[in-house]
Amino acid sequence: MLKIKKSVHTLVEEATAEVTTLTPAEVDVRRDEEGVLLVDLRDIRELQRDGTIPGALHVPRGMLEFWIDPESSYYRKEFDTVESVILYCNKGARSALAVRSLQSMGIESAAHMAGGFERWLSEIGRVETLPKRHK
Repeated sequence: MLKIKKSVHTLVEEATAEVTTLTPAEVDVRRDEEGVLLVDLRDIRELQRDGTIPGALHVPRGMLEFWIDPESSYYRKEFDTVESVILYCNKGARSALAVRSLQSMGIESAAHMAGGFERWLSEIGRVETLPKRHK
């Protein structure tokens, strides 16, 4: 068994203490502002099962740093006019860690949504479903 010196719970607590955290109501107000991009970090299976927040860009968590860095061969043009990103996942842990990672890249205008998609569902409730994929 691997020896873990710091639990994932501790990592998330530390990240949450260091990053900007927004409520779903605050995200709902900010998501339509010019230059703000709402990013859904959840796995594609979560989006297919539960839907997504209208207007959010799906970025697989494992690709975020690659897609956002203009010097990466994986850079996505969706970030060309972005001035600020708001990240969310299912419960808020992955997004807190992801914002911390973006901050270490020098991106200061990143925040995450407290409670993630689950809290959005209970407090705001607006969701769009993904189109069915044909096999």
